[in-house]
Amino acid sequence: MVQTEEFGEELADFVRRVAELKAARSVPRDELPTVLDAALFELDHVADQLWPWYERLTSNGNPGGPSTDRQEQQLLRAIFQRLPLPVVLLDRETTVRRLNFAATNFTGVRAGYATGRPLTGFLAHSDRAAFRSQAAAVARGEGDRSLTVHLQQRPSTPVHATLAALHPNGEPRTAILVVLQPAGSRVPSAEGASGPLPDLAETTRHAAQMDLVDAMTTALLSEPAKTRAAVLERAARVLHGRFADWVVADDGPARPLRTWVLGPAERQREQVTDLQAQDPAACPLVVEAARGGSTALQVRPEDPDAFGRDASGAPVLVRANVTSLLCVPLTVDGAVQGVLTLFRSGARLAFSMAEAQVMDMMSRHIALLLRNLDRE
Repeated sequence: MVQTEEFGEELADFVRRVAELKAARSVPRDELPTVLDAALFELDHVADQLWPWYERLTSNGNPGGPSTDRQEQQLLRAIFQRLPLPVVLLDRETTVRRLNFAATNFTGVRAGYATGRPLTGFLAHSDRAAFRSQAAAVARGEGDRSLTVHLQQRPSTPVHATLAALHPNGEPRTAILVVLQPAGSRVPSAEGASGPLPDLAETTRHAAQMDLVDAMTTALLSEPAKTRAAVLERAARVLHGRFADWVVADDGPARPLRTWVLGPAERQREQVTDLQAQDPAACPLVVEAARGGSTALQVRPEDPDAFGRDASGAPVLVRANVTSLLCVPLTVDGAVQGVLTLFRSGARLAFSMAEAQVMDMMSRHIALLLRNLDRE
């Protein structure tokens, strides 16, 4: 019981110090490194002292019982969520397990959307390999690491990422705690009251995405569609050009039927015809999506056969010079109505996580219309 009380007192002191760090967010910019050093020290204290102490208490049969264990776990979770710095908990494959409130604001991605996805998906493509390598080294026990990365949504802003190993109680594998700090600027607060000025480029991209949603809604509702093929054609024509260089529409769940293929104007008609003649069942990405899989976002796809081969026998992704792709199941109430696949090629910017979210929303609207046609 004495050890439990000491542990509770130490946690209470830690919470007070965290509150002081929150209050220090308003210090002048040239004093922020000192505040950051203190915050990192507190994180090290949690990883190196408080967490092992908690493990010892639980393994020795804490007389407080399961109820006390749950209370302590809830307290640790609350501390994690309220830390004034953006903090992410990963597994050794860089898959996100938790984001605190500050990290949600900093990355611009909802915690529910990020959980279960690799953190590298939010980084610029050029930084992903280095981040994975450093994360693997930390997970192997080779010490804490730090590197500079760039978020995909703000590629011009360098971000310092500090990685530290964590050993959760009852888990055989090492977890990784990541602290994110914008280089040369103030860390955004969890309330967003003292964050950086709005990014004009990001605002412009957001407005373009809202325009795309409006155009899609207008196209789908402008007049009644008589066939499923007509619905997919309207959707494909909205997305073609302004959002993707190639749009491939496959209708149906278990055995999709290739319905529409729209490609760049400068491409030879033969390439479009060959892709139109391809059997969707020979496309691994389409097959996975049609079985109820989630949206697939790939940047510089590693597998040239991920979308199969066209009628000429050439890998589709190679022949179309695909640099990024989105493969989206059209799902409503758990039932897949079809699959839309979008390609970008050449020097065009890769699809972002924000664009994938927008496409997820539009896919539900398309799927609803397809389902309603079947009910008429």
